[in-house]
This record gives sequence, C-alpha cells and structure tokens, in this order.
Amino acid sequence: MSFQFIHMEGYSRKGDGKGRTVSFVFSEARRDPVASVHVTNPSPPVVVYGSTIDEVEAMHDGAAAVAMTAVKGGKPRKLRQDHKTLHTIIASHPFTMEEVRANPAKLREAEEWERRTIDWLRSQYGDDLKSVVRHEDESHFHVHAYIVPTDDPEMRALRHHPGVVAKRAVMAAGPTEGADTKALSKKADAAYRNAMRSWQDSYHDAVGLPCGLARLGPQRRRLTRAEWRAEQVQAKALKATVERAKAVKEKGESFIAATKDDVARITAEVAAAKAEAARQLAAAKVATEAAREAQDKAIAAQRKARSMMARVREEAARVREATARLQRLPGALRSVLDGFRISKVASRIRAAVEAEMEALRRTAADAADRASAADTGRREAEARAKNLRAALTETGRDLATVRQELAALRPQDPVPSLTPAPPRQ
Repeated sequence: MSFQFIHMEGYSRKGDGKGRTVSFVFSEARRDPVASVHVTNPSPPVVVYGSTIDEVEAMHDGAAAVAMTAVKGGKPRKLRQDHKTLHTIIASHPFTMEEVRANPAKLREAEEWERRTIDWLRSQYGDDLKSVVRHEDESHFHVHAYIVPTDDPEMRALRHHPGVVAKRAVMAAGPTEGADTKALSKKADAAYRNAMRSWQDSYHDAVGLPCGLARLGPQRRRLTRAEWRAEQVQAKALKATVERAKAVKEKGESFIAATKDDVARITAEVAAAKAEAARQLAAAKVATEAAREAQDKAIAAQRKARSMMARVREEAARVREATARLQRLPGALRSVLDGFRISKVASRIRAAVEAEMEALRRTAADAADRASAADTGRREAEARAKNLRAALTETGRDLATVRQELAALRPQDPVPSLTPAPPRQ
C-alpha cells in the first residue's frame, strides 16, 4: 500500500450502532484489556503531541458534565447522551512496523510523515486538538488524534466534520425555487462528498504529496496492476521532485536568511555608524559651542585686559607725574625753607641797620644842631663831623657790603630737580 489513508469519526457517550462509546474509545486508545482484544500484544500508546489519554478523558468528561444545549422556546438543558462530543482522526502510513523497525531510512520517512500529519492536524483543529498518540502494536505505522471542543458550551464535535457541516448548510438553506425535497437531499449529499473530497485533498497536499503517497488506491479507480505501478512510480518521482524543490527552497531560504543576516548586520553596522556619527556630530557641536563661548570669553577678557592696561598706563603716567612732583617737592620745600630763612635773616639785618641808621641820623642832627649853636666848638665839631663822616663812610661801606650780602642771600627761582634733596638734619 503506497497511498494515503486518513479517516475521521465522531462519538457520543451513548455510543453508535456498534456500541462504541466515548469511554470505549479512550479505553481502546489506552490499551485497556477489555477494549484491546483485537490486538495480539497490546502496548501503551506513545504520546507524540499534547496530553495523555487519561488527561484527555478527564477534560472531556468535565466539559460534558457542564455543557448545555439551547432549545427553541425553552430553557437550556444538559446535553443528550447521543450528542457527539468527541471527534477522532486516524491516519496511517503504508510502511509496516516491521519495515520501520528494520530500515532506518523508512523510519525517517515515517517520522517525517508523522511530523507533517501533526502540523496539518494543528492547522485544522487548533486548540481543540488535545492529543496525538502512536500505536506501535498493530501492523502499520499510524497515529490517532483526539479533538475535544471544550471551548464550545454545547461541545459540538460535528462542527469539525466538514461533510456534515456542508450538508447541514445546504439543508438549512432549503430547496431552490422549483426543486423538491429529494433534489435538496441530493444537493446536500453532493455538498457532503465535495467537502470530504476537499478535506482529503488538503491532507494530500500537506502530507501525502511531500511524502510520495498517492491520493487514492487502485481498487477505487479500477486500475490495472501496470497502471497502479506506473502511478506509484509517478508518485515517487513527484516525491523526489518535491524533495528537490524542498532542498532548493531550503537552500534559497538559507541564502535569503544569510542575506537577511548580512543585510541585518550591515544595517546594524550602518545604524551604529550613523549613531556614532550623530554622537560625534553632537559632541562636535557641543565642542564648537564651547569653543565659541571660550572665544567670546577670551575676546571679552582681552578687551577687558586692554582697557585695564590703558587704565594702568594712565595710572602709571599719573603715578610718574605724581612721583616727579613728589621728587621735586623736597627741593622746592627746601628752597622755600631756605628762602624763608634767608629772608628772615635779611629782615633782621635790615632792621638792625635801619635802627643804626636812624641812630646815626639822630646823632648827625644833634651834631648839626650843636655846630650851628656853638660856633666855638666848630672845629671840634668839624673834627667830630669828620670822624662821623668817616664813620658814616665806613658804615656806608658796611651797609653796601650788607646789601650785597643780602642780594647774594636773596632766593632766586628754583631750578627743578629730578632727584630728591637729602633730608635736613
């Protein structure tokens, strides 16, 4: 067998015509003895996705105990026992367990098929897919999937049956104009088959085709053995093509990923370079502003220094001028003091001479009076007068000498001196 096999079934707590209840299904999955009589050597299932069978059964029973269904014109009520609350999928691979155990290559193919099947189940049923287990105690490599609609208050497991959903949609829409109930039923059955065919096609596209499995077996299409062998060869060739395409795709994706990594790295480096450039530009701006401020401060300080230097030069000139005046002041003061002294001495001499002159004038007047009064004593008077004239002459000479001395001692205009006079002792 090298064609795909996948089948679905729904179960209720009451059971179907064969007596298969939800509880029996879980017992069979667990390999309980009462439900495993069809298996020669039962072994526990291998959980390949989700929860264990016990956990799934507990989830199912807990949700079913509180689930309610809406009734037209009445209050919600608990679910009927024949209400299907569990949806199951069984998918099988053409390889037998003996082939898988004996051939590592076939084991890898079977595991790849299992991985693809799980991915497809997850895409179909989402969070309602509670568990996928593998049974290794039967003839072929196969898995069971258990779908429990716990998020649905009514636990409608049949909403995961595409054929039932399509058929009910047609029946709910009613017959078209001019059609009868029989035509409506046929239309609904056709919708059921089309939906199931699409479901099988979806699985074949996602799992069967990449794994080299045919869509249908030979008996369903009444193919001869040669035609079936040719289709198998075609399926294998298609698988090889798909694998090559996958390899090319992976290589391309790897190249794209590497290119993206390079682009991301280059982008990161460019971003880092831009950030560094921005940082350096900001730092340069800050440094420029600081330099401008420093330059402005330097110019202001230079101007202030120039102004201060000008004031210093002016002050130095004033100091030099004051120093010169101070240097001239001692000589001037000394000249003034000397002049004052000389003037004082001269005044004293002048007063003494004038007093003497006045005495002499009085003496001369007295002598003249006596000479004129006493003619007899003229000679004597003349002698005295002669003596007096001699004395006067001498006195005049002395007076002239004094006057010359006074003239010599009179202060003249002082000559400026650049060196300070020595202090007076």
